[in-house]
Amino acid sequence: MVVLDDQDGESMESVLEEYRSMREIVEYAEANYQIRIDPTEDYNLISPPSTSEEDTIQTNGEPNDPMFENQWALSNTGQDGGKAKADIKALEAWAKTTGSKKVVVAVLDSGVDYTHGDLAPNIWHASENNLENYYDDELGAINDENGFDAVDNSDPMDENGHGTHCAGVIGADGNNGVGIAGVNWKVEIMPLKFMNKRGFGSTAAAIQAINYVIERKKQGVNVRVISASWGSTQYSKALEDAIRAAGEQGIIFIAASGNSSEDTDKRPHYPANYKLPNVVSVAALDRNDKLASFSNYGAKTVHVAAPGAAIVSTWLQNGFRDASGTSMATPHVAGVAALILSKEPNISVAKLKERLIGAVDTLPELKGKTVSGGRINAAKAVKAG
Repeated sequence: MVVLDDQDGESMESVLEEYRSMREIVEYAEANYQIRIDPTEDYNLISPPSTSEEDTIQTNGEPNDPMFENQWALSNTGQDGGKAKADIKALEAWAKTTGSKKVVVAVLDSGVDYTHGDLAPNIWHASENNLENYYDDELGAINDENGFDAVDNSDPMDENGHGTHCAGVIGADGNNGVGIAGVNWKVEIMPLKFMNKRGFGSTAAAIQAINYVIERKKQGVNVRVISASWGSTQYSKALEDAIRAAGEQGIIFIAASGNSSEDTDKRPHYPANYKLPNVVSVAALDRNDKLASFSNYGAKTVHVAAPGAAIVSTWLQNGFRDASGTSMATPHVAGVAALILSKEPNISVAKLKERLIGAVDTLPELKGKTVSGGRINAAKAVKAG
């Protein structure tokens, strides 16, 4: 893929038509579409409770993280008016595995606050993989010690908060007596920054970041999951091709179905709607096992649902906030994928996708709304192997 800033005062349509006419040297040409974080409910600052040594003793298989009691998505006891057991069955899954540092999950978002105390132990670092600086043919050598930045090719530090929130759901350090527990207590989070502090990015930047993951995978990094909590209604063949190429390298792509309360069978939301063997589209549920009011759905195009309302996770500057959206549901599924991989490192993308869709608790609410008709069940997912 080649990105050109070549409008020169002409309309986008005329420039595209000019390049498309060069059929001998141009396979296809398309606009560099803007991508944004899907609008969600307001983020709410959460303060961790004060704890004593007695408070941080692990009991009944629960981690000793002081905010775990707020994580209804992992263990729903009916707190705050929720429905008991309307969760992903994390406690049962953790009896089998709490994750592995050998599994790398790339968070394709606004970057990640890799200095956050509850994330830092689980952040991927290039030097720990004996890798030299990443080299790009156009940009030259890029320092990717803490991940990759496609915004200005400097630093994947999150300036927005969204990516950090998603990363915490996947892999906040668990049972460490601090903050929250991720779906994986131990994992490697690879920060990928393609959206700026206002939550805006572009197709070209997303592709650049995906290509980075593919290259590092070829160089031996065991990155098997990309978590993508964003999207648009604009179809991009170039982005589709990049995600397909990731799948060919053994990387599954977990994507948010969108927050427009729409049927994506009729109104597609990309990248979740790409009909690729490595794409899994995720809808959001509330704490009562109801489809969240904002969540998209689709009997043919949305594969599975996961908790996505009032989800407590990590935030910038060692903070914690709750947030709602399919953006929050997506990393729960990405996290379950990583749990599976911790037990079955050689599972194929096809089998991994099949497992995620099949390992659900079916819900009447989701009949005719998703392919699986159910909420992801981490315990079923890891026990099936």
